[in-house]
Amino acid sequence: MTSPRTHWSRRTVAIPAGLAITAALAFLPGTAAATTAPSADAASPAAALRSAAGTPLSYVVNVRPGHGNAAKVKEAITRAGGTVVKAYDQIGVIVVHSSDDAFAKTIRKAKGVQSAGATRTAPLPAQSTKDVGTPKALTGAQAKAASTRAVAGEDPLQPLQWDLPAIKADKAHKKTLGSKEVTVAVIDTGVDDTHPDLAPNFDRAASVNCVTGKPDTTDGAWRPSAEESPHGTHVAGEIAAAKNGVGVTGVAPGVKVSGIKVSTTAGFFYTESVVCGFIWAAEHGVDVTNNSYYTDPWMFNCKDDPDQKALVDAITRASLYAEKKGTVNVAAAGNSNFDLAADTINDTTSPNDSTPVERDIDPSECLDAPTQLPGVVTVASTGAKGIKSSFSNYGRGVIDIAAPGGDSTAYQPPRAPATSGLILGPVPGGQWAYMAGTSMASPHVAGVAALIKSTHPHASAAKVKALLAAQADRTPCTDPYDIDGDGKADAVCEGGKNRNGFYGVGIADALDAVTKK
Repeated sequence: MTSPRTHWSRRTVAIPAGLAITAALAFLPGTAAATTAPSADAASPAAALRSAAGTPLSYVVNVRPGHGNAAKVKEAITRAGGTVVKAYDQIGVIVVHSSDDAFAKTIRKAKGVQSAGATRTAPLPAQSTKDVGTPKALTGAQAKAASTRAVAGEDPLQPLQWDLPAIKADKAHKKTLGSKEVTVAVIDTGVDDTHPDLAPNFDRAASVNCVTGKPDTTDGAWRPSAEESPHGTHVAGEIAAAKNGVGVTGVAPGVKVSGIKVSTTAGFFYTESVVCGFIWAAEHGVDVTNNSYYTDPWMFNCKDDPDQKALVDAITRASLYAEKKGTVNVAAAGNSNFDLAADTINDTTSPNDSTPVERDIDPSECLDAPTQLPGVVTVASTGAKGIKSSFSNYGRGVIDIAAPGGDSTAYQPPRAPATSGLILGPVPGGQWAYMAGTSMASPHVAGVAALIKSTHPHASAAKVKALLAAQADRTPCTDPYDIDGDGKADAVCEGGKNRNGFYGVGIADALDAVTKK
């Protein structure tokens, strides 16, 4: 079973019509990438676009390690008809704009260049927004009814949050809410820090707009505009909505949360923006990043395509740099019900910013970035019954851990007083709404990682990840997995109780995060 798709690369999913009374919207684009990507530059979609003389594109140029190489490459960029937008010398990645059709081909031959490629197949600026629906807002009547069920110490909408007890976060909060010295950065569509559930815990100093690939620190630049997605705001609330007598409660309601805006108004997460986001997090004291997206325009980036290889190289350098600085990077697994350990996956939607070309890819060679990159914690989604969400990607050896991301209420109804199988969280404008997807699962793990860091303030990123895995509740394969009850298996789980393709090492445990040393 495969979730509906749009061009959006956030990891939020649409629940099929008629399956959820209080349903959320569709944000996830597509599926995987296409047949083994063409190896010749001239055969790639980016190259085809460059054939239209003068088309402005954005590129990343990755410099080989070595003294003096960066300076030489910058000179070569200028000679090749490029303009340096931002040079991340600490990782040897340079963001470049060029209208020269032969720029990529020329710069790849320059001394000191390891790889280079176009970050998009659409010209600058990106295409306009498409209507992809909106989350299902919580009504005033629903909010009032929920508040009457709240017990002492609960925020008014907490009775609707079945996801908190699913990872024992409610019990963890009786021990600690987390430390104000810990910051989780939401690398996403922007965060509305004026929301009453987020304002008390928002870290302005660790927030930025990275959409152009260059940090914009203008006050409020991290916020989404009215026409942009509420995705990042919802994710931020799942992590750190304050326990303040208002709205919902986050997994780690005592930690700080920041917004690193990396998506264009049209909803595209391009490589230069993502690189900027990881570098910013690394250099501004961020302890955990949440990444509920895939990097556009390719859901999977194939190593034998020069453009796609360069994108993976750049993001890998940036994410590993952040980890080396002490940051734990957590990412959503995706919503296409794909087996990421399969021999092949059929992708019909990449590139998603121009004309998609169907292709079959090997997911071990064509990577979802940042989800499949080294060191990243990859998160699958579970529903209110504690089993794999109908849409969640899976794969033995790929999925590290699982957490609540919601599912159709018809498939996995929650226990009362919760009424929806989706995840409730804040959205811009002081409102709350339901959403679902691995986008919602990943922030639950990011929140647990923040609680671990709060309990172990001197722990390295590797130590936090090790504790996250050790403390997870072991969850065996769901076999058979027939989520819609039609008598046919909707996915096949491989592995044992201690590690498998559906749940990795198990479901994240917030209580252990604050009680085990």
